[in-house]
Amino acid sequence: MTSVPGPGLQRSSGLTQFILAPNPGPMSLDGTNSYVLRAPGHPTAVVVDPGPPDETHLSALAGAGDVEIILVTHRHSDHTAGSARLHELTGAPVRAMDPAHCHGGGAPLANGEVVHAAGVDITVLATPGHTSDSVCFHLAADGQHGSVLTGDTVLGRGTTVLDYPDGTLGDYLSSLDRLEALGPATVLPAHGPVLPSLALIARDYRAHREDRLAQIRAALGTLGRDATVGDVADAVYAGVDPSVRRAAELSVAAQLSYLRGPESGGRTAPAKR
Repeated sequence: MTSVPGPGLQRSSGLTQFILAPNPGPMSLDGTNSYVLRAPGHPTAVVVDPGPPDETHLSALAGAGDVEIILVTHRHSDHTAGSARLHELTGAPVRAMDPAHCHGGGAPLANGEVVHAAGVDITVLATPGHTSDSVCFHLAADGQHGSVLTGDTVLGRGTTVLDYPDGTLGDYLSSLDRLEALGPATVLPAHGPVLPSLALIARDYRAHREDRLAQIRAALGTLGRDATVGDVADAVYAGVDPSVRRAAELSVAAQLSYLRGPESGGRTAPAKR
């Protein structure tokens, strides 16, 4: 697969640059941000989320330096589909939380592991919720407050989808708490622009989920506790663009499961903080 060349490397933080993949869409926003990590002047590089199997895009990533390792934030194809080909182009192993997305002898990522590559220390944080295998990468030495590559757990614009039943709201809320604890780190999302203060964004995300849960509780009060996902989506996401209707239904399903099931811990909504 080939494409018209897109923008080249763009600086995103002191230790990171990115190349925007040519895969814009309702779910991928402007496209996938494929990150290149390295300490200043270091001869090797780390690539995070190679993106789609676009030959021009992957060649640009391969040419961004001597790629030492390829990391993946989660299993979705707009992050992983180009991984095997980038391994072929560079010889670098591919590592992900899910062994199915590891290539070239790369071992599965482990929560809390520190990957030392390209002169950078990269701490792996398990952040399930968007998917069960979602991870973020914390670069504590990247600027005054550090930075975090958040994959789809936190986006640069809008809010993320919970890919239920693989992703659950209970897991997602716990992941937001974990990210908030990192303080005002720079947010380096896989889609959308770079944002300041991960703690602030994580709190905003939690507030959004609480608002949605309140809307769903109100809809259940009108429709009845046994209302279907489709019925609730019609009430809560009225007028949503058809291109993202499926995403809305996935999020509704995750929230209904949270309200109805044991993962809520007996609550009808997350505790206010």
